[in-house]
Amino acid sequence: MILRPLDPAKAGEGIAAPRSFLQTPFWAAFKAAHGWLPLYFAVDSCSEGAPETPLTVLVRRVAGPFSIAYVPMGPDPEAFRARKANADSGAEGTFLGELARALVPHLPPRTLCVRFDAPIQVSYPISGGGDDEPSTAIPLDRPRAPCAPARKAPIDVQPPDTVIVDLTRSEDDILAGMRAKWRYNARLAERKGVRVACLSGEEARTRGVETFWNLYTQTAERDGIALHARAYYEDLLARATAYAPTPLDPPISVRVYLAEHEGRVLASIITIFAGEEAVYLYGASSNEKRNLMPAYALQWRAIRDAKEAGCSRYDLYGIPPSDDPAHPMRGLYLFKTGFGGAVVRRQGSVDVPVSRAAYACYRAAEMARALWYKRAKKLAAAIRRGIRRKS
Repeated sequence: MILRPLDPAKAGEGIAAPRSFLQTPFWAAFKAAHGWLPLYFAVDSCSEGAPETPLTVLVRRVAGPFSIAYVPMGPDPEAFRARKANADSGAEGTFLGELARALVPHLPPRTLCVRFDAPIQVSYPISGGGDDEPSTAIPLDRPRAPCAPARKAPIDVQPPDTVIVDLTRSEDDILAGMRAKWRYNARLAERKGVRVACLSGEEARTRGVETFWNLYTQTAERDGIALHARAYYEDLLARATAYAPTPLDPPISVRVYLAEHEGRVLASIITIFAGEEAVYLYGASSNEKRNLMPAYALQWRAIRDAKEAGCSRYDLYGIPPSDDPAHPMRGLYLFKTGFGGAVVRRQGSVDVPVSRAAYACYRAAEMARALWYKRAKKLAAAIRRGIRRKS
């Protein structure tokens, strides 16, 4: 394997734009303003006839002099295909190990590990589009765990499971793939006078972010979710407006959608359109008029806009692993799978240790922190349920 540093602004025509927005120089520049150091490379897998593929690596200090290197949704699937690695052979772990070793000379000297969210996946169509209840026939298997030297990370950075809607179909076919209740709800919102506004550019950065943030704080308090500071979302929209794309950036648009009724904003989402990919990034809603189904109207508008913009897929970006009634986020699973498409399952985050002893300590601390957070989250959810029952 040959790895060479790359300047995105001077990338040649032989290297295609990344398939995931998380690998774009635009997203790396945004993360650079929030504590990450981006590094760019071209990867040659040394397979005959295989082109070089781009690779973005984000480095962040995590404890004292120690850092981790993170590869979100990389390397490109083309690199895996060139090595004839797939989810059934287990060879992806070896490939990631080789890639991590090639990266080490370019990383800070006390890097603990290289963490990958590799786009190795399997997908299952969501059946029963006309039914009100979710299909129970979706298999729960996912790509096999990586072999040494890669190992499953203590936490997942990106959600391993998601729902992706195929936008190459007609609008009628997309609607037909949705559950009947979801189609009804999207139309109900319109009949009840819910109007969806799409903001971009300066209006999205100012009015859009302010409105979204006000709703997001309500959502975080109601559902017990973590959120970034308001400046994080303001910066994302500001950069989307002013960013000068490199040859490795597809056309990028970040939009704020607002669902309004009688002068009141009931719900809002932020999406990113990046080349063939459209992604639902963040969502927020008020506690008012939830019976008007504004969330359904927002998603249906964003899906149609993404199709019109030339995107081939709409990623609802993150669901629980199944429709287990005991899962605290089961409602999210039902909501997102109701729009049809396919459930996509990935391995989740995997680590290739660089400094083994120090990594072992960091891994133990990360596992302890994740366990505490999970228990704290369950306790908070139980308290909220108790309050709702009493009210």
